Amino acid sequence: MFHICSRQPRVACLPFIELSALTNFTFLTGASHPEEMILRAAEMGMPALAVADVNSVAGIVRAHTKARELARDGGPKVRLIPAARLILTDGFQVTCLPRDRTAWGRLCRLLSAGRLRAAKGDCRLDLDDLLHWGDGMEMLLIPEGQRLTLAEAPPAPMTDTRRWQSHARSLAKRFPGQLSLAMAPRYDGQDQTRFQHLAGLAKTLNIPTVATGLPFLHHGRRRRLADVLTAIRLGQPVDTLGRRALPNNEGRLRSETEMLRLFARHEAAVHRAGEIARSAAFSLDELSYDYPSENAPNETAAQRLTRLAEAGLDWRYPEGPPDRVRAQMAHELSLIAKLRYEPYFLTVHDIVAFARQRGILCQGRGSAANSVVCFALGVTSVSPEIGTMVFERFISEARNEPPDIDVDFEHERREEVIQHIYERYGRHRAGLCATVIHYRGKRAVREVGRAMGLSEDTLAAMSSQIWGWGGPGGVTETRLKEIGLDPTDRRLKQTMALIDEIQGFPRHLSQHVGGFIITEGRLDELCPVENATMEDRTVIPWDKDDIDTLKILKVDILALGMLSCIRKAFDLLQQHHHQRFTLATLPPEDPETYRMLCRADSLGVFQVESRAQMNFLPRMKPKCFYDLVIQVAIIRPGPIQGDMVHPFLRRRNGQEQVSFPSDELGRVLGKTLGVPLFQEQAMQIAIVGAGFTPEEADRLRRSLATFKKHGSVSEFHDRFIGGMLAKGYDPDFAQRCFAQIEGFGSYGFPESHAVSFALLVYASAWIKRHHPGIFACALLNSQPMGFYAPAQIVRDAREHGVTVLPPCIQASHWDNRMEWLDRPDLRPGQPPELALRLGFRQIRGIVEEDARWITGARGNGYQTVEDVWRRAGISPATLTRLAEADAFAALGLARRDALWSAEALAEGPPLPLFATDMDGEGITEPAVAFREMTMGEAVVEDYVAMRLTLRSHPMELLRPWLEAA
Repeated sequence: MFHICSRQPRVACLPFIELSALTNFTFLTGASHPEEMILRAAEMGMPALAVADVNSVAGIVRAHTKARELARDGGPKVRLIPAARLILTDGFQVTCLPRDRTAWGRLCRLLSAGRLRAAKGDCRLDLDDLLHWGDGMEMLLIPEGQRLTLAEAPPAPMTDTRRWQSHARSLAKRFPGQLSLAMAPRYDGQDQTRFQHLAGLAKTLNIPTVATGLPFLHHGRRRRLADVLTAIRLGQPVDTLGRRALPNNEGRLRSETEMLRLFARHEAAVHRAGEIARSAAFSLDELSYDYPSENAPNETAAQRLTRLAEAGLDWRYPEGPPDRVRAQMAHELSLIAKLRYEPYFLTVHDIVAFARQRGILCQGRGSAANSVVCFALGVTSVSPEIGTMVFERFISEARNEPPDIDVDFEHERREEVIQHIYERYGRHRAGLCATVIHYRGKRAVREVGRAMGLSEDTLAAMSSQIWGWGGPGGVTETRLKEIGLDPTDRRLKQTMALIDEIQGFPRHLSQHVGGFIITEGRLDELCPVENATMEDRTVIPWDKDDIDTLKILKVDILALGMLSCIRKAFDLLQQHHHQRFTLATLPPEDPETYRMLCRADSLGVFQVESRAQMNFLPRMKPKCFYDLVIQVAIIRPGPIQGDMVHPFLRRRNGQEQVSFPSDELGRVLGKTLGVPLFQEQAMQIAIVGAGFTPEEADRLRRSLATFKKHGSVSEFHDRFIGGMLAKGYDPDFAQRCFAQIEGFGSYGFPESHAVSFALLVYASAWIKRHHPGIFACALLNSQPMGFYAPAQIVRDAREHGVTVLPPCIQASHWDNRMEWLDRPDLRPGQPPELALRLGFRQIRGIVEEDARWITGARGNGYQTVEDVWRRAGISPATLTRLAEADAFAALGLARRDALWSAEALAEGPPLPLFATDMDGEGITEPAVAFREMTMGEAVVEDYVAMRLTLRSHPMELLRPWLEAA
């Protein structure tokens, strides 16, 4: 739509476009979501909007997504203009809007330069950076004295007029035709005078003016929340903000009509915003992602992938692969070649190959478990024959989106893999995704309540009423009354309303657990790169949903403690039994292993060690691998919330007839006896049972993302229930199906994940059943992990017949170890027994470096406590901790005698009585004899020093007293 300029009646003018909207991704400053800005612009009939957060582009993908959704659903079309509001170290401000893809790359390089030279969350840019990278951008110079909001709150703006004008002249000279002077109202009664002054300044600089509202609210009603955000940022209550609070609610997004009224006599500046918007034509849709090229000399990516897959197939099937497997691999390679995904598979293969070369155990999971190619490349360890899903769940030509492979590595060695990726591809080509930390439940209560002046004990009581992630309405009036608060109190009502309003607001950026973006070209020209808090980590500002929207490849490099445990167990098996195993070569379908699981003897076993899983195992009675797949997936919020667990058990045990609501759903639910248990089944029910289109099903799939906290699943409720009822399904069944889908919205478990995890369940259970000592040793050496403390792991090992030996100064190392124990006095004629020797890591306060010195200096053994001190060079404090753990028993020293010897070595100032010459005084100390500890005292000291004991259970000592009572 075009307008007619009042001063030039025959000249068509472009409509007003806001060119510098601040969102809540300028953390704790902007008070509106990017999506809300887009929706408000659409309501105003604004055809485009520039989102410009401070030194950041973190929120623009969300705005872009909302704009696309509006257009898709037939609403107003609002074009997102990507931008950033740069604040230099001296306070000079300029909003940059890239004109094209090249200029966008320069903006990303500019932001990366500032971010990488500063700590996480900060950005250090100076004028030289802007002069170097500013080509191809529309620049809006923000006048001196202009703050981010209308409040007089930090950060302070530049107030040096001469310096500001010097910067402006330098930019105008370097970038002719790119600069405009922004005129923004401050609503202080001086705007018209200020606009007149700025118009004269623009004429002096020979640059045009442009009008902008510099909005930080999408609607004026957000003013109170904006003040709360300021209070949180400054760490002070709202009542004490003074001029740092907003004077009014005028800093909202303005329509063209409002802007023309505010800029009377400067209408040309209002209309110029549309001209700049037309020049800033870059769209995020132009971002094209190129996979890293993995071509070998004289070999294309397709040829290399085919060669590696064929070799892997021979490795996986030494006697030759079945015809069905070979045909499936040919089908997969054909589809991969058609979609040109070969470099992606080769990238993942090379990462996994590096880990294998270093002896790092790893396993792919997720949809990759459906792929024969991934199995042949060594990315996954479970043959796709075991599962029932098809390859198209992993890669689909119809979906036209990149595949997603998650690879778990040993949690203690994942950093080696991460640093290898950085070294191989460079930090300019590889970076981790971000995770946006949002305000949820307890954090919202604490921070908003503190800003509103509530006491700490009141906040503690309120936050104790919130379960899980919380959400709007998480603390009800009834709950407030129960903890002694008055829900009708004005201040408390305001606080509760603000707590609900801030839910979902971004708080800050963190790093994703392991989602890597790897590019062929420069990553820092695709998006900015910045430092993470963790040393030697760099991240991008977008999270996994953002990169999914832009169809950017991600490889998840994840950590899993059980892989560390299993690898250490494999090493011990090779060392002591000369058996070499991998996840893929363990003896399959071992009956003894399944019988152990049926007894719920699963302490320490991956995924089935919780009390809920232990309670379910005797009822499930797993007898084959696919039973473990179901066992892993069924004790989850999805099936439980959907009331699917008991119907499945009744059908499995023959107590209820297996039936299907319809033949078409029978094909979806046949493998789970007519009961939906997996995330993929929930999606198929939506398509087959509720008539969802493929596009709607894909949106449902995205909303089912694991750990999704935005509650977006519920928006499909009416569509889902109505679709199932229209097809004749029972209303109760439809409601239960959707309840399960909502459960998946909190935590959904797809079958493809369950298959990969089931292999780790089987592997850990097999090791525990056949080598309980080795399993306990590996589990202890992989701590902290799992549900159980070392004391419980040790007790469980002893109950399985394992001999456990205490830490010993003569025999222990840092890690727990297995050692052959020949006991002819107790086991005449029997072969040596493999016993578990506890290591120094089990002693509280002992560090690994000291343990290395002790073992390195041990030689043929120590003679005394002083001998350990002298030869190993460790501190007397460490000797004291060893003595408290009774580690000197092998030297013939009781715990108290060893402590006495260790304390004698303690350093410190001489006592005054003995500091001078003591001629004639006896200086030989008499021998000290200590009373032997009772069993109860020894047990208590064991728990103090090691958090476990090998002597007696505390209840065994108390039982006579309890029975007498």
